[in-house]
Amino acid sequence: MQAVREEHHLTVRQLAARLREEYGLTEKEAVSEILALQSYGSLRLEEDPLNRPVTISGYLRSFRSIWYWLTVGLAAATALAVFAIPEGLYPLVYARYVLGSIFILWLPGYSFIKALFPTRVPVPTGKRELDGVERIALSAGMSLVLVPLVGLLLNYTPWGIRLTPVTLSLFALTITFATAGLLREQAAGRMPEEKQIEQDSSLSLTLHVTLLRDHAQP
Repeated sequence: MQAVREEHHLTVRQLAARLREEYGLTEKEAVSEILALQSYGSLRLEEDPLNRPVTISGYLRSFRSIWYWLTVGLAAATALAVFAIPEGLYPLVYARYVLGSIFILWLPGYSFIKALFPTRVPVPTGKRELDGVERIALSAGMSLVLVPLVGLLLNYTPWGIRLTPVTLSLFALTITFATAGLLREQAAGRMPEEKQIEQDSSLSLTLHVTLLRDHAQP
């Protein structure tokens, strides 16, 4: 921890080199120590700000936007399956069932949570912030809230609760929230580091290491 206290911003490669030099560790042992410190909450791995795309077009072409393209692709595939695959066409109808389940139970809530918390869900759990687990739980819960709400609103429209309006409404809702999440995530990446709430730490090979003083050992 002394190496990080002396210089609060290091790349993973630089920190591993310091550990090997000062403690005689192998590269594998140094990386293992860094990951252990991260899991205990003593370190936070952050993306190098220089590697963040600054334009929305560049962001859309970067690996960071893969969640957006997967969301759009799944939503589009589900809409296509619903309208193109008849109910009695086996075995293709099973693909419709699988996509429909994801479309109803996951995508609306996931895109909503992504729009609300574009970087990290700010719900600490013990010493770790299990962003993936929290996002899964919140996404499933919000889907169970949003889908009935869409049905309730459609019930008071001329279209009613039928397959076509429900599918198109959920598709539009998912794409809208996902696009909002993408724009907010890209905007957060362009903010100065001190103004950001959190930064995702798993989408870049070049990472910065920041000491969390509250969890640092003396």
